[in-house]
Amino acid sequence: MTTTLVAPGHGTRRARTARPATRPGPTTKYRLPAAAFLSPALLLIAVFVLVPIGLTFWISLHRWSMFTPLGDMEFVGLDNYRDVAASGTHLAAAKNTVVYVALSAAITIPLALLLALLLYFPRLRGRGVVRVVLFSTYVVPTVAIVIIWSNLYAPGYGPIDNLLALVGISSPGWLSNPSSALFSLVIFNVWQMLGYYVVLLVAGLTQIPEEVYEAARLDGAGPVRQTVSITIPLLRNTLVFVLLMTVINSIQVFDPVYLLTQGGPVDSTNVLSFDIQRTAFQNGLAGQASAMAVSLLVLLAVVAGILGTALRRRR
Repeated sequence: MTTTLVAPGHGTRRARTARPATRPGPTTKYRLPAAAFLSPALLLIAVFVLVPIGLTFWISLHRWSMFTPLGDMEFVGLDNYRDVAASGTHLAAAKNTVVYVALSAAITIPLALLLALLLYFPRLRGRGVVRVVLFSTYVVPTVAIVIIWSNLYAPGYGPIDNLLALVGISSPGWLSNPSSALFSLVIFNVWQMLGYYVVLLVAGLTQIPEEVYEAARLDGAGPVRQTVSITIPLLRNTLVFVLLMTVINSIQVFDPVYLLTQGGPVDSTNVLSFDIQRTAFQNGLAGQASAMAVSLLVLLAVVAGILGTALRRRR
């Protein structure tokens, strides 16, 4: 508060406002303890994440075989990146990855949203059991699921081919036909990951206030109108997160390709992650494989950045 002082023989003058002494805020007070508690985790991240990333980038600048010592590396600069960009095999793997990611996202997200709406809004018994069954496909080991699906896709005696034969449809040769093998892996991916995304969307639906739907019903809005005007806009953040997870998981797909098709037939299912493994451990071209891995990391960072920026701009 500003006070007025009167001195003998002088006019009035104003004293300077007294400012209370600043006290350390919570951020300053707990900064050192927070750093102490986070340091073990940061150390682990540095050792097991940052150091391998840096080593991979360093190897990508050298010509080196996995079957020779590290001392035999030959520095070649960006030649490995140029070789990757000029290789028809690597470009085909990148194209297959883009198709795989696009199909997985286009099928998974609408289907997961539909199932989430059906599991959340109808107040039916057994919804929790259905959610558990859907989520179980995500927690079951991929190897066990591959054994099941390899028999489902089996030509001639497989259940899927037998069902198609009953309605007079010939088998498309699921994993043996270059035109259908990649789509068969997409179906496998959708089946395995769908339950996980449904659970995420159901969790997002629980954050929408029920009063909003009550007001919409009073205004005469039906289920379709409520979904378009209320549910999807208010579920936008969750949908963006699910899209991001779908893209990342699809780009990193490896196990089904390695266990079911080995990149075939005729490299029709050769995706980036499998191509990196084959280039490094089968062909011994660690430099090119590291260049592909670094490029894949940059691609993932760009995709995450674009989706994150779009999410922030819509808030």
